[in-house]
Amino acid sequence: MNRELLRRLPKVDEILNDPEVADQIASMPHEQAVDVVRSVLDEKRRAILSGEETSEDFVSHDRVMRDVTEHIIFSCRKSLRPVVNGTGVILHTNLGRAELSKKAKQAVAEVADRYSTLEYDPEAGHRGSRHTHVEGIIRKITGAEACMVVNNNAAATMIVLAAIGAGKEMIVSRGELVEIGGAFRIPDIMEQSGATLREVGTTNKTRLKDYENAITENTGALMKVHTSNYRVIGFTEDVPVEDLADLGRKRGLPVIYDLGGGLMVDLTDRGIDEPTVEYGMKSGADVILFSGDKLLGGPQAGIIIGKKKYIDRMKKHPLARILRVDKMTLAGLEATFEQYYDPEEAKRSIPVLRMLTRSKEDLTRDAERMRAKILERVPDAEVAVERSMGMIGGGTTPGILLEGAAAVLSSRKRSAAYIEEQLRLGDLPIIVRVHENRIVIDMRTVSEPEQDMIAEKLAEILA
Repeated sequence: MNRELLRRLPKVDEILNDPEVADQIASMPHEQAVDVVRSVLDEKRRAILSGEETSEDFVSHDRVMRDVTEHIIFSCRKSLRPVVNGTGVILHTNLGRAELSKKAKQAVAEVADRYSTLEYDPEAGHRGSRHTHVEGIIRKITGAEACMVVNNNAAATMIVLAAIGAGKEMIVSRGELVEIGGAFRIPDIMEQSGATLREVGTTNKTRLKDYENAITENTGALMKVHTSNYRVIGFTEDVPVEDLADLGRKRGLPVIYDLGGGLMVDLTDRGIDEPTVEYGMKSGADVILFSGDKLLGGPQAGIIIGKKKYIDRMKKHPLARILRVDKMTLAGLEATFEQYYDPEEAKRSIPVLRMLTRSKEDLTRDAERMRAKILERVPDAEVAVERSMGMIGGGTTPGILLEGAAAVLSSRKRSAAYIEEQLRLGDLPIIVRVHENRIVIDMRTVSEPEQDMIAEKLAEILA
């Protein structure tokens, strides 16, 4: 029987010449199409020889053509592609963190479309520096003497420590020796930079005297790390960066402030108690670093601002070329910072801030619309509007939950696990939460056009 099934499998050319398949592969390179067909046939041979498949339908013309067509469609999918974020997590690290504003997207598209002034000064007619494209706007918005941009905040930490602290001791509180995503730890980064870690205080309590007592002739800098992805609560004490800056000035030592999140506007009225970049500047720290793709709402980047003498040292460091960013990042970052000329407009136009500041009432109205759109297409579905508690995410604001609303769906036809899988496996993946065998679509991270996409896909799944 195995041999008979194997003999019935069509040849590669026969499949490629089938009208249905030929239409699917019309825009594909020939070799890629051949590889897809061969992989399907190889998989079928393996299944037959192992005894997994014994039915004649498995090798029928229609079944083989359908399997090949499905594989062709799958092989044409790009690995990196857009998704719909229905989780309610605004800075979802796995989904790309901050969504860019329209102006930032336009700027990226424009500079990607043709040659650019990346390292050319058209006024002077000779080579320029890529640092200049964002330095002016960042200095204006933050009030810093100078700035530098590298490819993420871990890279910013690395080059700051390497340029200021190589061969010297960097004094940090034990309660601030954080681990960020991907098991990157401050002590490890410090070791790689050539600086020596000098821990002071305890996990829960560090006082100014601890820093003072640790200063020696070999001290390179004092460092403050904002614990952006966890909180130490209870019997605790830490040293405000202002006090550390005063100590640094008295002892002639630079103070480095790893701020992390990059929040540019005060959101305490929204219950978000997170230090802003403005606070970092007013604190008196000499060097401040933060992420571009978190609360700032821009592309992935590590932004370093502060005293010119320290920033210049970093720009001349060998790591500067290794950690530099590309033209598209610079374009997106410049456009993002420009929107902060008007902080209120930034709250409306930068997606991260807009999502952060949306009211529960507004989100509830969105959830009601989502419910109506689903029921219009799937009348027998069970859809409720419920209170949700979303997270900001991205290693920021631990413990802060944002009250909002979600459309919650259940079906007698399909399990929530099946629906979630089908939403996730579509050409445009739709990522949602599952709770108590129900699909939870948190409206904080879903745009109005995406509501229709979700409703259409659910109708397809539940048809």
